[in-house]
Amino acid sequence: MSHAARPPAPSRLSRHFSLAELCRSETAQAEGIDNTPPAELLPNLRRLALGLDEVHELLGQPLDISSGYRCPALNRRVGGVPASQHTLGLAADFCAPAFGEPIGVAVAICRSPVVFDQLILEFGRWVHLSFAPVPRRRTLTLYSSAQGFLEGIWSPVGERLA
Repeated sequence: MSHAARPPAPSRLSRHFSLAELCRSETAQAEGIDNTPPAELLPNLRRLALGLDEVHELLGQPLDISSGYRCPALNRRVGGVPASQHTLGLAADFCAPAFGEPIGVAVAICRSPVVFDQLILEFGRWVHLSFAPVPRRRTLTLYSSAQGFLEGIWSPVGERLA
């Protein structure tokens, strides 16, 4: 099926998230990359949106999505790992400024009953959260590429928080 012949995608995936919101990318827009997901990934994007709805309800605040779905070209352009869950429509990076700092968001999600696959506190600046069919509830922290990933959620001074 050609790109032009795709059936229209649902604009609303969940109570709080639209398809456009989970596919928006300043990099894609600036560089003319078509970041439209294939129809077969719409169930994954709906799974992601429903999981993010749970986080929105948990925090009681809106989420500011900085990266959701990434087509392979966009994922390469932003330096994502080739097997990124973003390319499957299962992951989003976000902050919740009205709730607090990303570290507080990460801890709140970890201590909640939200069933996620992977949560990564990245560089103390945002939370990466994924939802997969078989969730692992894996938590990681990344403050520097040199240090690498740490299992769990850690403060910048080396205190394990979750």
